[in-house]
Amino acid sequence: MTDVAFDRAVADPAPIQPASRPNLDKGFNPLTMILFFGILAAGLLFVAYSIYADVNATGTRVTTFLPYILLFVALLIALGFEFVNGFHDTANAVATVIYTHSLPAEVAVMWSGFFNFLGVLLSSGAVAFGIVSLLPVELILQVGSSAGFAMVFALLIAAILWNLGTWYFGLPASSSHTLIGSIIGVGIANAVMRGRDGTSGVDWSKATEIGYALLLSPLVGFACAAVLLLVLKFIVRNPALYAAPEGNKAPPLWIRGLLILTCTGVSFAHGSNDGQKGMGLIMLILIGTVPTAYALNRALPESQVAQFQKTSEAAARVISAKGAGHSIIGDPRPAVTQYIALHQINEGTYPSLAVLVKDVGDQVAKYGTLNKVPAEAVGNTRNDMYLTSEAIRFLMKDKENDLNKDEVATLNAYKGSLDAATKFIPNWVKIAVAIALGLGTMIGWKRIVVTVGEKIGKTHLTYAQGASAELVAAATIGAADVFGLPVSTTHVLSSGVAGTMAANGSGLQMATIRNLLMAWVLTLPCAIMLSATLYVIFSRIF
Repeated sequence: MTDVAFDRAVADPAPIQPASRPNLDKGFNPLTMILFFGILAAGLLFVAYSIYADVNATGTRVTTFLPYILLFVALLIALGFEFVNGFHDTANAVATVIYTHSLPAEVAVMWSGFFNFLGVLLSSGAVAFGIVSLLPVELILQVGSSAGFAMVFALLIAAILWNLGTWYFGLPASSSHTLIGSIIGVGIANAVMRGRDGTSGVDWSKATEIGYALLLSPLVGFACAAVLLLVLKFIVRNPALYAAPEGNKAPPLWIRGLLILTCTGVSFAHGSNDGQKGMGLIMLILIGTVPTAYALNRALPESQVAQFQKTSEAAARVISAKGAGHSIIGDPRPAVTQYIALHQINEGTYPSLAVLVKDVGDQVAKYGTLNKVPAEAVGNTRNDMYLTSEAIRFLMKDKENDLNKDEVATLNAYKGSLDAATKFIPNWVKIAVAIALGLGTMIGWKRIVVTVGEKIGKTHLTYAQGASAELVAAATIGAADVFGLPVSTTHVLSSGVAGTMAANGSGLQMATIRNLLMAWVLTLPCAIMLSATLYVIFSRIF
């Protein structure tokens, strides 16, 4: 076909049988439901056994079951968040393959659930601890206290409530937005309750960094998907790619393969990014309830512990030199905590941090390996390491410190050693989150799929539009995962679909776009208010 003929075919396609709405009402057969509940039960038993094995390996004697009851409830809530995340966010990944008749709905959902599962298992953990670093440091240090439990319960329940509300109305709201708003709400409420300015309760530099990722990712999705569709039209001169499905007819094999591939990529990327959001919070829950087993990475090899000693000594020299001429008497921790909370350096900051670095080094040297740190010392050692790591993170970002490249490299190496000891995720936690997210994908997906597939554009989704939106979403989420930033699968993909509709001249349903924008605007303030209110209530209860 000539270029002119192709352009005419794309601009004025010949009349064809209108695309049929996919069958979204076919229920799972009994065998599928048995399999679902079987996997759910097996997952819960696996979690219980893993915790038992980890605690038993430390030689700790169980004298009371209260912490384990709280642990069970908290884990159910955290895994419930990931479950809701699955059927709320992952529906975006399957909408395109369902509405192009590339896969039947039930097959697409199970396929997506499986690759979400794999994405979680192979995730790095960087996003998990990026989320945790937004929390107030004083709450992280006392996560096993009543305030710590109030924090975890408040932010998770607030996120679940908002996600369920927006899902009920079929609005593709962002689980990332919701969780971050919940964290900010807890931080503000905690600061106000302690008589401080509410703005001091959050690491705003990290919040701003994450905020930019959440703000820009939908714009990237819209623009890049639109450009990609136009580029495809210029390069791939096959009219079949730019047509809507004919009736219930499946697309040509090569188009079908492309769409399934892009769905797979989005599902995997969603698992590797969104799946991490609950991991860091689950680790906080574990640290707070059973610190003996989870406060320190007891699986860290002796070679890395030896490397820790070297990086510790080098960092101590750098920090001591910066604090030369000043000395402190007494506990250095309050001064370091104050610096992290207020980000203000005073004459006591460097000498206090130098003493803390020495204390941490002495504790590790005393026991030789982290596996030999006694139960009664584990919590304090972990808190000292976390405090030191966070202080160094802020020192390296503070332009007033005038650190040269060698000093930054030394402090970075030491921070890496600290993080290896405190910021780790056991494999069973990844498996539990993967199961929750994967099973969640298979439940309740229909409302969001209908919105993405039918209510964004005025015409039926074409093959090229679905592939363009999915490719951009997978690439954007994958890039964010590399940089440890949470982004919204919902926003990236739905804005990508909108971008392809705009680029194709298909028109947009402004009522849906308005609702999406309202959900995007309202999510943060509503999540902040919900979690702040719940934190105050739970603080009184606990």
